[in-house]
Amino acid sequence: MDQQKAKKIRQLRRRRHVRKRIVGTQERPRLSVFRSSKHIYAQLIDDLQGVTLGAASSRTKGQTELKYGGNVNAAKSVGKKIAEVAKEKGIVKVAFDRGHYKYHGRVKALADAAREGGLQF
Repeated sequence: MDQQKAKKIRQLRRRRHVRKRIVGTQERPRLSVFRSSKHIYAQLIDDLQGVTLGAASSRTKGQTELKYGGNVNAAKSVGKKIAEVAKEKGIVKVAFDRGHYKYHGRVKALADAAREGGLQF
């Protein structure tokens, strides 16, 4: 099998393994993380209604202090921003969805910054 196809299959398997236990509700939405090579994104998702309640990323125009969006500092900034967005919506508790990424590096930095911002996982 092609190496890229095998990698994609492994990623999907890991994502399903994580997601089968996590469901976002109105009171406790799912905090989903997407990590690309150059940026990091976070969304608050209500799976029961199928809507995104809030989002933050390293690409938003207000992130002027970032020189590069693909490092730990950018992830910390996005974590703080998503916590602010959640506070505005009245959300305190979330279910953290790391996707197929390891809880390590940028993903961990985003989660820690969101906790410091007041979110409870």
